[in-house]
Amino acid sequence: MKVLITDKLAEEGIGLLSQFCDTEVRLGLKPEQLIDIIGGYDGLVVRSETKVTSAVIDAGKDLKVIGRAGVGVDNIDLEAATKRGIIVVNAPTSVTGAAAEHTIGLLLAMARHIPAANQSTKSGEWQRSRYMGVEIRGKTLGLVGIGNIGSQVAQIAQGLRMNVIAHDPYVSTDHAARLGIKLTTMEEVLSTSDFVSVHVPMLPSTRGLIGRKEFGMMKPGARLINCARGGIVDEEALYEALEEGRLAGAALDVFAKEPPSGSPLLSHPKLIATPHLGASTEEAQVTAAIDVANQVIAVLSGQGAKYAVNAPMMRPETMATLGPYVDLAEKLGQLFTQLGGAQMTSVEVVYNGDIADYDTLPVKAGLLKGLLQPICEEPVNLVNAVVLAKSRGIQVVEEKSTKTIENYTNLVTLRIPESRGVREVAGTVVRNEPHIVRIDQHWVDVVPSGGHLLFTEHLDRPGVIGKVASLLGGAGVNISFMQASRVQPKGDQMMILGVDEYIEDKVFEDVLRVEEIKSAKRVRI
Repeated sequence: MKVLITDKLAEEGIGLLSQFCDTEVRLGLKPEQLIDIIGGYDGLVVRSETKVTSAVIDAGKDLKVIGRAGVGVDNIDLEAATKRGIIVVNAPTSVTGAAAEHTIGLLLAMARHIPAANQSTKSGEWQRSRYMGVEIRGKTLGLVGIGNIGSQVAQIAQGLRMNVIAHDPYVSTDHAARLGIKLTTMEEVLSTSDFVSVHVPMLPSTRGLIGRKEFGMMKPGARLINCARGGIVDEEALYEALEEGRLAGAALDVFAKEPPSGSPLLSHPKLIATPHLGASTEEAQVTAAIDVANQVIAVLSGQGAKYAVNAPMMRPETMATLGPYVDLAEKLGQLFTQLGGAQMTSVEVVYNGDIADYDTLPVKAGLLKGLLQPICEEPVNLVNAVVLAKSRGIQVVEEKSTKTIENYTNLVTLRIPESRGVREVAGTVVRNEPHIVRIDQHWVDVVPSGGHLLFTEHLDRPGVIGKVASLLGGAGVNISFMQASRVQPKGDQMMILGVDEYIEDKVFEDVLRVEEIKSAKRVRI
């Protein structure tokens, strides 16, 4: 076996690979040079500098695995790798400890004015009274998101005798309790916390998650930390909150634009800024190298990888039947999450029809991938979806029956209990194409083809559909299809609109202001 390393990798990782196979390190290769030589290697290990394009993958006739020594895989053409049957692995947990420690470091730096005091003292001043700080012992830390990094932040903070509360709709109350964390609403986290730390992924739904409204809810004199992703915090609104004195301080390791040249925040005396250092420790780089080396060795040895980013291979005969249902299940999960699903403690998956006779593990994994991918910090795939669900305290129950429902040969149903009942979505496959056929009590037929959808729940009254259509048309949003489902005349009705363009915030707010509209959601699956 031969493995090529094209980016700087910690010696510990190189040493591991060298014990197993012929390992060659060639840094600074140009794209055409990489294409010329990759054909002679079974494995490729990169960081972020090397671009593993489809041309590189096509040239890698013997490639079996591509390893990314880090989290992001934007520099690797996953689709091309998957089509070729090449497993792509990464090291998503390698930076967890480093990011958690950096968060706590910024928290302490804010509490005791350490950066400003350091600069003042080095400039020849000695102003002890100017830098009066606060103790963190006994204070409340509010976490927005308690995935891998948020959970570790909580553990460190508890060791410093802080009270920890959190908001995360995708973690069960029992799991949070086992971590010693009180799970509560976003409003309570913001209004009662002395320090608020953000630990959610950057998604359309989390862009601007902490803005003017949220700063208005925060406890006067509170402090904010963001080591997650730039853009989650509205930087203009943060500047206003600091300038008006509503916040005592803020610390940012990430910015919407990096580097944030020209940002007024950089000159604000109440802001501490670092240049995206969350993962920048020697230990994290060593851990990433070791993690990816072990996985490359595992794949080349014919074993499974712990963090395979792309889908594992199924036998051809199984793929022919279950493949479309894996895709369907993932879309059901994505839909549930985007519609604002309940607090997930348990998940029930029901299989009706011929599909019940198969090993449905890939379908369950696809469903969990769809549920978790929009809200997880780490990449979610068919290999680790079940493990990630378990780590978040989510119990999965499967029920199988060869009995058909509503004349569907096969039906996959996702059910999740919540305080007001059970929410569910269901789907089937028609001519190898996924169809969503039920949302709660409403029977529908929607093909999730990757476009934009608008879901509304409203009172069944004359003219409601026309009002919404007029608002979208007036904004230049073209409607590709429309479905409406009601339980009874003039009762509650669900409408689903397929649209060709993203519905901007202003237009969406106008839809919400329509008198009969109870709720609305923008969805893309």
